[in-house]
Amino acid sequence: MNRQEKEKALRRWFAMWLKGKDLGISRLFAPQAVYTESWGPQYRGADKIKHWFDEWNTRGKVLQWDIKQFFHQGSQTAVQWYFKNRLQNGQSEEFEGISLIVWNKRGQIISLTEYGCNIHRYDPYQNGPLSVFRQDKSRWF
Repeated sequence: MNRQEKEKALRRWFAMWLKGKDLGISRLFAPQAVYTESWGPQYRGADKIKHWFDEWNTRGKVLQWDIKQFFHQGSQTAVQWYFKNRLQNGQSEEFEGISLIVWNKRGQIISLTEYGCNIHRYDPYQNGPLSVFRQDKSRWF
């Protein structure tokens, strides 16, 4: 599978979420694939990935999932993206992230791991060294 085919497959995955419709999950993911979300949940097997996709789309809507760029190295692809959703309860989330994908020789995803980044950024040194930590003790690690 060449770079263009990998990118096309990943664009289809993102489009599935935007449409809330399965457009070939069982072809995209190998039967033994592992999908790890940035905040911890892990789905093992294409059947569980499909179940999660179907279930999630009953309670939420992906509003935006923009691909910024791809990186390819052998059987791995990294994709940088921006994501925004809204749940039925009105809660909304948005963050940036990167997904690291590992492909098998048949052109299917065998591993997809997401890494998220909060879009609400701040400079902790804006008012001097460690000023944020002095003002708000809840931010201590």
